[in-house]
Amino acid sequence: MDPAGLDLAHSFLAVAEELNFRRAAERLALDQSALTRRIQKLEDRLGFRLFERTTRDVALTPAGRQFYDRAARLIADYGEAVEAARLTARGVTGRLRVGYMEFAATELLPETLARFRAAHPGVDVALRAMRTQGQKVALAQGEIDLGFLIGPFDHPDFHAVTLRDEALRLVAARGAPLLAQAAATPAEIAAAPLVLGDMAEWEAYRRHLEALFAAEGAALAPAVEASNTLAILGLVAAGLGATVWPESLARHLGRSLETRPIARPGFRVATALVWRRANRAAAVTRFVEAARAAAAGVA
Repeated sequence: MDPAGLDLAHSFLAVAEELNFRRAAERLALDQSALTRRIQKLEDRLGFRLFERTTRDVALTPAGRQFYDRAARLIADYGEAVEAARLTARGVTGRLRVGYMEFAATELLPETLARFRAAHPGVDVALRAMRTQGQKVALAQGEIDLGFLIGPFDHPDFHAVTLRDEALRLVAARGAPLLAQAAATPAEIAAAPLVLGDMAEWEAYRRHLEALFAAEGAALAPAVEASNTLAILGLVAAGLGATVWPESLARHLGRSLETRPIARPGFRVATALVWRRANRAAAVTRFVEAARAAAAGVA
């Protein structure tokens, strides 16, 4: 609705409800002659009379009564739409679609969501577990607004903030030979049976591990592959091999598993929060702020 048409509609509603041009003009803070001109202009646009006027009375015509019923609903809907949009623009309401990979699920994501919801309860957050490569595609296609993925991430179309850069640790079943030393070398780990995430779901992490081990002259050849965290840990707990896990996840292992540091300081992995530069929604900015605070709190 154009602003001029909206003014005319408001003027009509005021006269229809007051049935008195003087009172309607006072209600609108208008000169009565200006209000009369507005009504005449609206009637000219519509092509029919809205009011029957005498020197003493003002009454709606049958067409005017019909128009009033629809116009009143239209103005109410318009006002509600404006208010809803205003709240969304301020980040008070709305919906965010957030992708996350397994490494964010235990600490970063829950803490971020708890902080964000406490401050912005009117914003709905839809979570979607996705591998890192899938999140990159979903972000590019506008299917998610933000993504917790394996970093680093550098692209001119996206903002990225590294929330965590943490050490990797060896994880093995309690009593496994690899746990005999205070720390394990990359060569020792690569030589042992390994349980790793499969390439279909864990490609980004697998590539990262392969690059780290290759720099040490070791190649990874997993004995068993699985597609999710619980399966990987279950296989390790059953003694089918060891795995390499971020420190934050290693804090959440069961009693049947133990960890050791890897004897190379460069064996680390980063978690980044990524969103499109063109997405300047207030809710996105507030979610990023919550994630930064969560990362600092978790650390």
